[in-house]
Amino acid sequence: MNYTLVTGATGGLGKEFCRALIKTDDLFLTGRSGEKLENFKVELLKINPSANILTFAADITSSDERKLLFDYADSLGVKFSGLFNVAGVDTQKEFIKYTEQKLVFQVRVNVEATLSVTRFVLERRAEKLKILTVSSMSGTAPMPYFAVYSASKAMLTNFFTSLRYEVKNANITTLIAGGIPTRPDVIKDIQTQGVTGKLSAKPAPFVVKKSLKALAKNKRKVIPGAFNKFVYFIEKLAPVSVQCKYVAKRWSKKEKDNF
Repeated sequence: MNYTLVTGATGGLGKEFCRALIKTDDLFLTGRSGEKLENFKVELLKINPSANILTFAADITSSDERKLLFDYADSLGVKFSGLFNVAGVDTQKEFIKYTEQKLVFQVRVNVEATLSVTRFVLERRAEKLKILTVSSMSGTAPMPYFAVYSASKAMLTNFFTSLRYEVKNANITTLIAGGIPTRPDVIKDIQTQGVTGKLSAKPAPFVVKKSLKALAKNKRKVIPGAFNKFVYFIEKLAPVSVQCKYVAKRWSKKEKDNF
């Protein structure tokens, strides 16, 4: 049987993707909390009682726990027709203020785990495959005081753009999203950014709808919202030094560390 694997399945955006996907796909859900996964499974089965749903709790930053996840899938002979890389960490602070633990954790979630899971899925793919990876508008240009997150998301955009030319018979799309008000800390961020934050932010159902439409058309990237598209265009024209000075001035007085 073919499944669509969703990482970060019990987060705000992950849940919204699952609510849309459950109408057409059998789902394999993973997240750190087994209780949250099972409770969410009950919700999804109310949407589509005939769907098949597998769950496996794992901290995908751990290679040992990823192996347990992979072994579980292999024990069931699972093949994958889809992968949604949603799990991510958006810590924001001056780089020198990172502890070694926080630095490694963010890079492992955003980069190592995403690539590891992707490689696993590709080795066990169905004939037709779709991959959607969540990147960010923060990764479209260097961002002082948000440097680790920005760089890791830029890496994902570049990696999955490259992967499109290596993997045949697959739709591979990267979501380059602005703010998505799914958590209290994100909502606060959007509010503190004022007008630009409000213009950039889009609700999760809107982002999911746009993303799935772009994925079905095998678009290289999807940028939900006219304002975000405009910012993306302007970034291509403005000198990097100007962008960095602007971002540094805005973000130097703000920190966020909720993971």
